[in-house]
Amino acid sequence: MKKILIVGSGGQIGTELVKKLRATYGNENVVASDLRPLTGEIVETGPFERIDSTQIMQIVDVVKRYNIDTIYNLAAILSATAEKNPMLGWNVGIGSLVNCLETARIFNCAVFTPSSIGAFGASTPHDNTPQDTIQRPNTIYGVTKVTGELLSDYYFTRFGVDTRSVRFPGLISNLTLPGGGTTDYAVEIYYAAVKGEKFYCPISKGTYMDMMYMPDALDAMVDIMEADPTKLVHRNSFNVTAMSFDPEIIYNAIKKYYPNFEMEYKFDPIRQAIADSWPNKMDDSCARKEWGWNPKYDLDKMTVDMIETLKKKLL
Repeated sequence: MKKILIVGSGGQIGTELVKKLRATYGNENVVASDLRPLTGEIVETGPFERIDSTQIMQIVDVVKRYNIDTIYNLAAILSATAEKNPMLGWNVGIGSLVNCLETARIFNCAVFTPSSIGAFGASTPHDNTPQDTIQRPNTIYGVTKVTGELLSDYYFTRFGVDTRSVRFPGLISNLTLPGGGTTDYAVEIYYAAVKGEKFYCPISKGTYMDMMYMPDALDAMVDIMEADPTKLVHRNSFNVTAMSFDPEIIYNAIKKYYPNFEMEYKFDPIRQAIADSWPNKMDDSCARKEWGWNPKYDLDKMTVDMIETLKKKLL
């Protein structure tokens, strides 16, 4: 049975990944960690440790005490937030990764670190973005993701560390509110609709971006780490996606259930500039071929589930 450490458990992904991995591998075999003292299900259902991931000895101590063999490194500052404090974005994104990779090298752990569509830039082909293509991002978040992909590949080829990764699109969750990402509007719009509020969209009409429902993202993280390594031509990092839409498309999908729902464009120039540099849709055929990636949710199926879940949560 795997012994797993999740670094950065308190974020949008980590909160749900802890639950997923504990259900899969057993509560006692999944150690959640975060810089902040967390409460609730994360600390009640299994082991929890406070870790500042920029301090390597804190990671080493937990890996040794729990005999960890797999690290999920989720520590990061999201795109729009990182642009307000670039050095924090770099120090957290790269400092945490290097510490996880070094710890993995010493203690023979596997490492998963999510990359992002933010790893691409304006010079990348925007339609059916290839698995292997030019990556010249113009945000500090994107720079950390490209650096992370290269470092992870380096630790695999140089030291044999089993590193694996996916490039996530925007992630839509019904459990945890987003934390400053460019694609967050696709979560916030559902909350507004269910609460009967007018939605002010920070992204302009016609801006397409890849998106994915969180259950599919969780499956991707588990599936790639369980994949047969002999079939992996790529490692860091695989394009994965489930759907691509602009604000009008998701708005109209929601209006099927809330005919009086209103949306007004009030775009954020920082987020818009970031969104304009990202792909409209990625080609994820390599992930499908090499480890069987196959998302379960499209926009309509996700919309039904989001609305039903949020109604129970908010009303």
